[in-house]
Amino acid sequence: MIDALREERLKKLARVKDAGLLAYPADCKRTHTLGEVRKDFAKLSKAKKRVFLAGRIWSIRDQGNIIFLDIRDESGSLQGVLTKKNVKDFPLWKNSLDRGDFIQISGILFKTKKGEESVEIKEVRLLSKALLPIPSEWYGVEDDELRLRRRYLEILTDKTVSDMFRKKAAFWAAFRETFLNDGFLEVETPIFESIPGGAEAEPFKTHLNALDIDLYLRISLELPLKKLIVAGYEKVFEIGRIFRNEGMDKEHLQDYTQLEFYWAFHEYEDLMKFIEKTYKFVIKKTTGGLKTVYEGKKIDWGKKWKKVDYVESFKKAVKLDPLSASEEELRKKAIELKLNPERHMGKGRLIDLIFKKTVRPTLFDPCFLVDPPVEIEPLAKRHRKDPRRVERFQVLAAGTELGKGFSELNDPLDQRARFEEQMGLREAGDAEAQMLDEEFITALEYGMPPTAGFGISERLFAVLMDKPIREILFFPLMRPKAHGSERKAL
Repeated sequence: MIDALREERLKKLARVKDAGLLAYPADCKRTHTLGEVRKDFAKLSKAKKRVFLAGRIWSIRDQGNIIFLDIRDESGSLQGVLTKKNVKDFPLWKNSLDRGDFIQISGILFKTKKGEESVEIKEVRLLSKALLPIPSEWYGVEDDELRLRRRYLEILTDKTVSDMFRKKAAFWAAFRETFLNDGFLEVETPIFESIPGGAEAEPFKTHLNALDIDLYLRISLELPLKKLIVAGYEKVFEIGRIFRNEGMDKEHLQDYTQLEFYWAFHEYEDLMKFIEKTYKFVIKKTTGGLKTVYEGKKIDWGKKWKKVDYVESFKKAVKLDPLSASEEELRKKAIELKLNPERHMGKGRLIDLIFKKTVRPTLFDPCFLVDPPVEIEPLAKRHRKDPRRVERFQVLAAGTELGKGFSELNDPLDQRARFEEQMGLREAGDAEAQMLDEEFITALEYGMPPTAGFGISERLFAVLMDKPIREILFFPLMRPKAHGSERKAL
């Protein structure tokens, strides 16, 4: 079916070319957007001046010697009236135009007898011939995999999806506005790294031919930004893409956008106050309010966020103290809970696994989860009152993590010891354990002031939109398919 429609459109394309016209010209004359015409219609129609407009044909209603075209651009839509009386090459366009074609038209604005704001077309010019039909707005793209693979069609035909991505732009713009207004310096750090660091995740590996060296795509923005604190900057942030070679589910993707910032001479208590205020500002800018819905349940972001003690909540749910429990006790508990722990998992990974499956799903209202055991956070400073813990907090809502910050570890000797512990886990088979980064330790040995740091990914936006995370990416990665195998689905 789709191939037959394409063949018919190819014949129409040939018809235009045979008439000596360009079907895909480089230039276009446009004096007004359609939105501008709508806004100033009374003034422009009264002037009786010819306007030049451009857009995509969204519908065609052929009534013999008169054709009504619904034309759209990003700013709006307008009816074009094409008549045999006004357009000398009317037969050509009557037999050559299709829904989806881009055209340039010129004419005089007027209102029809029914009061419809329209343009009386005097001249038509084809800007781009569409060879494939656009799915209808009513049915859309019904195949889920095809919908994500050809996301441009869903955006084109579903205004709610188009609007969602505008909200996403507003989401990141609101964060950027906050940091720039607060005196932070926006920076860019390398995507390729010799040693991936700043998170516990398996990296993507690549090879640089020019230097004949293996490199990794970054899994975090953390370590380069901390080096900039060593360099003397006191407030830095970056919004950039990171890459993790891990599973794909409603909360995880292999590449996504993350914001990280580092703030010298501050600690995690300062950070929590700043983050609660910032999140509320960003959420309001993005959604228009401070109440959203996720999976049928309301989230009120406007209330004061409570603090939840990691260790105490773990003890209450699991009946085990994560600070004193042995690795074997934790493994036994994970097996008892049917969590299928991997053999290479150390104490920190076991605590994290159990917590994520027992406590975290119960934390729906926005809160700060504070002071976890030191084993699960290699880059945070030990707690000033209890060295078995670290000064870290996570923003939790809807049963998931929506940001993480801590008082940064700036003791190079402690940092080396924790990296070495992580390397032991790697050697035991944990591909997500962190690598020892000598360059970062060297930077710390030159001295880094007390610093607070925080990271937030676009998972927060997914929760605000009540969507799985891949739904809030323009073009999520999909398994490749043979060319042309999807046409029947349209």
